[in-house]
Parts: sequence; structure tokens; C-alpha cells
Amino acid sequence: MADVVQFKLERMLDELDDLERRGLFSRREIAEIVKMRRKFEYRLKRPSPLKEDFLTYIDYEKQLDALRALRKKSLERKSGGDKSKKTISDYAGVTRILLIYRLATNRFKGDIELWFQYLEFCRARGHGRMKKALAQLVRFHPKVPCVWIYAAAWEFDNNLNVAAARALMQNGLRSCPASEDLWVEYLRMELTYLNKLKARKIALGEGKASGKRNADEQQWREENQDLFMSLDENVDKISSSQEKPDVFREHGLTLLDTVYSGAIEALPTSFSLRTRFLDILEATELVSSEEMRTKIHHDMKRDFSKDPQYWDWLARVEIADTKGVNSVQLGRAVQVYEEGLKSTPSPIMVELYLKFLMEAVDRDGEGVIQFDTHAPAIEIVSHILEVFEKAESLGCINEDLACQHVSYLLHLSKLVEAKMLAEKLCSGEFPNAVNLWTLRLTIEMRCIQNKSLTPSKADMLYIFELLRNILKKLSVSEAESLWTMGLKYFANQRRHFDELVEMSVLLLAKDGGNDSGFSLSSTIVNYVLQRDGVERAREMYKRFLALPHPGLQLYRDCIELESNLASVGDKTGLTNARKLYESALTTYDQDANLWRDYHCLEIKTGTSETAAAVHWRARKTLKNNAAQLLSSKS
Repeated sequence: MADVVQFKLERMLDELDDLERRGLFSRREIAEIVKMRRKFEYRLKRPSPLKEDFLTYIDYEKQLDALRALRKKSLERKSGGDKSKKTISDYAGVTRILLIYRLATNRFKGDIELWFQYLEFCRARGHGRMKKALAQLVRFHPKVPCVWIYAAAWEFDNNLNVAAARALMQNGLRSCPASEDLWVEYLRMELTYLNKLKARKIALGEGKASGKRNADEQQWREENQDLFMSLDENVDKISSSQEKPDVFREHGLTLLDTVYSGAIEALPTSFSLRTRFLDILEATELVSSEEMRTKIHHDMKRDFSKDPQYWDWLARVEIADTKGVNSVQLGRAVQVYEEGLKSTPSPIMVELYLKFLMEAVDRDGEGVIQFDTHAPAIEIVSHILEVFEKAESLGCINEDLACQHVSYLLHLSKLVEAKMLAEKLCSGEFPNAVNLWTLRLTIEMRCIQNKSLTPSKADMLYIFELLRNILKKLSVSEAESLWTMGLKYFANQRRHFDELVEMSVLLLAKDGGNDSGFSLSSTIVNYVLQRDGVERAREMYKRFLALPHPGLQLYRDCIELESNLASVGDKTGLTNARKLYESALTTYDQDANLWRDYHCLEIKTGTSETAAAVHWRARKTLKNNAAQLLSSKS
């Protein structure tokens, strides 16, 4: 390894001598450069060099070359602005960076991002290695669409080689026929080429004969008359009977039709591909573009009439081309949604319909909808409520839509209607919908609060019965939000709170606790701690820990409680924390993070002997997983 590194450094002698001779770097700076390069070269010669090793070396060389260029310009200004001849040091930096990139891409052939960094550097420096690097990338990654697009763009824009760019895109389409981007970019490239030909024709000029062209140019133009169009609009209008067809616009339409047909054959289920082709058609002036637009619309309706996304797009097209949306345009969009709802009655269709209407409300405020210039206008807000009711009658309502309906009534300050609707839905179609029950209980609590600042015993009992009935039907993990709401609401009502605790004990004994995330038992312990103090909280968590599967999260929360108490001087806190760790490790002895936390506790509050004992036990218990202990410690 050392011999190879030394050989590479010796090959840099001519470059370093040149830098010193030209006064770009001092001898001390050159020694530092050699030191850094030696360090980087040793990194690259490791058995398994990292990607970061290559990138760090490349960044250093880029900064060094930029500094060399700045110092060279400074010396040229001091010498009167005369540019000096290029020497070996002007090329060596770029050559070395390209070599490192080549080594990196050979090592990490599958890293597309690294390949593109390599290509961008070649393109920025205008280096001839770009073509070879592109060929390698295409060979290694023929199934990556962006590789073909990049290669074709380089041939088209930089080399001005349309034939090569077209061949690359067509090969890409054969390798990746299911890529939308490839189809769209291929069409854009061909239309761009047509526009360039058209611009070239305009630059050469045609129309009134000037009589100043030489014989060779005139002969060439006569032989290629079909490639030119007239520039004089007045002459075109006067001699419209003799006007030649615009071959470029016609060819563009034919090209779009051909590419479109191939694309939908390869991707018959892609809706976004059709819309992207329509966007290109709208942005391009082609002969008979209206016929092509009608064809694409017809194909979309044939293939996607059962897709809600199609109807949503079609409705938004009605208002897409205008700066301001009036009531008539809004009415046409609503009619499209109504047709889509008849064709595809589904919750997704209703959600898209409602989203459009609510966006219209946010945009226009209290706007109106007018289906006809002679028809009376309808308020958008009232129409939204009609859509909710229609969705329910069609059976297209799900839990999310039901919650949206209730929430919208609350937004309109219709508390009574929202209460009746929530009660109807919870008693009917969605008896176990947690979010809907949460809304219903919130509404009931608000109604009681509006009636009286201090709830009566009957009101509290009514809320409790509602809550208890739904909690019995659901598991603890499903009813997280309901438990949180109930415990908070009844925190100061001892009788109801104790009943909730008893119910939680029964459910946790059946379902068990969680190892991470929400822990009902921990939540109850926190409420008891705030209300009744430490001793009562300890009694409560011991009761939960006695259940069959209390869950790791409860252990962690109780350990945190005892550790905090120990840190403020509680004499039994440390002892209780150790007992909790020992109890948790009887079940979760393969949890490296638990061992790590235990070890950290002993380091902070115990002795060196107890910390060493925990560490030894952890390594002995984990055995093959001891590496996890080390990684968690780091």
C-alpha cells in the first residue's frame, strides 16, 4: 500500500515544481498539499474505502484548483494583464479530479447520484471524457430513465447531434417503455428540433425576392422549397390561394400523434401521461390541434370514466385558463362533478368534489354557483351541505366523510345539527368509529358547557355512560384519543375516574400494554401523581405492573419517574428504579437500549462497581447482540 501511495505522490513532482516555480504556492504550502494528498491516498487504499473518502478528496482538489486559478489571475493582473502560457499545473488538478471520480464510480457503480456529479463536472469543464463516462453510465444503468434523458439532452444541447439524441431516446424507450418522463421528454425534444428548423428557415428568409443572392444559394433554396415558409404576412394573405401548407406544424402534429399512440399503448393506465401530453399540445401551435385535443379527451373519457381523478381533472379544466372564476364557470365545473358522481359513486369522488367546493369558498368567500345564465344562483355553502347529504343517500360515505360533515356543521356554528348528525351516525353506520365518537363527545361536552358553567351530576353521568359504552367495544390501542379525553375530563371527578381506572385494568389484562408509543397505564399514573401524590402513583403503577403483560413503555415511564425523584433527593427513588430495571429485564433482556439506560443510571447515581456489574451482565446476556450495546452507547 505504501509503495503505491509513494509512487502516486512521486508522479505529482512535475506539477508541484511548476506551482512553486510560477509563484502560485510557497514551499510550505506545497508540503501541506503533499501531506493532505498522502492522507487521502491512504484512505482510498483501504480494503473498503467509503464513498465519503472519495468525495472529501474531490472537494479538497476542487478547492485547491480554484485557489490556484485565483492566484494565477492575480499574478497576471500584476504583470500587466498578459496571459501566461498554460503549463502542467493548469491541467493536473482537473485530471486528478477526473481520476478520483473514475475510481469512485468503479467502486460504487450503482450510485446514480455519484455518476451525475461526475458528469456535471465533466460538462462544466468541457472535458472530452464526458462522452466515455456517459457511455459507461448507460451501459451500467439501462433501466434508469433519467440516464437516457440526460445523455440525449447532452447530445442535443451540447453536441448539436440530433440523430444521436434521437437514437438515445428511442433506445431508452425500448429499455424503459413504462417511463412517463421518457415519453414526454422525447416528444419535447422532437418538437424543439422542429422549432429550431423553423427558426433557421426564418433566419434564412423567404418571401419577396431580393435579387441579391448568389446563384448557388438560389439553386439550393429552389431544391429545398418545402423546408421554408413565407415571412411576409401581407403577401401570404394576398396570395392565400397559392399558400403552401406549413410543413413544420403539420409534421409536429403527426409527430405528436405518433408518440401519443406509442405512449398510451405502453402505458394504457397512466392518467397523468395523457394530461402531460395535453399540456404540451396547449403550449404548441400545431395544425388541426383542436382535432388532436378532441381525440385525447375522447380517449381519456373512454379509458378513465370510472376513475374519480379524471372527473376531478376535467372539472378543474373548466376554470384553469382564467384568472378569475365567475359563478357560471363554477357552475360548469360543478356539473362535471355531478356527472362524475353519477358515473362513479364512491367516497373518493365525493372527497374530491367537496375539496373543490371548499377551495372555492376559501378563494371567493361566500360565493355562488350558477348553472345557467338564466338560472338562479346557489350559495356554495348550501351546496356543500347538499353534497354531504347526497353522498349519504348514495351510500358513498365513510368515516372520514362523516367526520368532515360533522366538523363542517360545527364550522358553520350549527351545534344542534352537528349533535344530531353525530348521534345518528354513531348509532347507525359507524358504531365503532373512534374519530366520530371523539367528535360526538366533544359536541356533547360543549353543549353541557353552554347550558351551565358547572355540569350537573346527571350531565356528568350521561357523558360517562357514552364514553364507557364505546370504550368497552374497542381495544386500548384503538381508543387512545377517547381514553385521553375521558381521563382529562373526569380527572377531578373521583368516582368516575376510579371507574375508568377499573375498566382500564380489565382491558389491559386482556389486551396487554404497549412496548412503545402511547401507554394508557402511564397516562393514568401521571394523573394520579398530579392529583394524589407520589405514594399513590407508586401504588397505581405497581398494580399495573402486576398484570400479565404491562408493556415496556410503562416500565420506561415508571423508571423515569423514580429517576427524577432520586435526582431531587428521594431516598427510595434509586432503589425503586433498580427494581424496575431488574423487573423489566426479566422480560426484555435482549433490549440493548434498556441495558444501556440501566448502565447510564448506575454511572450517574451509583458506583463504579455497580456500573461495571451492569455492563458485564449486559455483555453476557446479549452475547451475539453485544454490538448493539456498543452502537446504542455511541
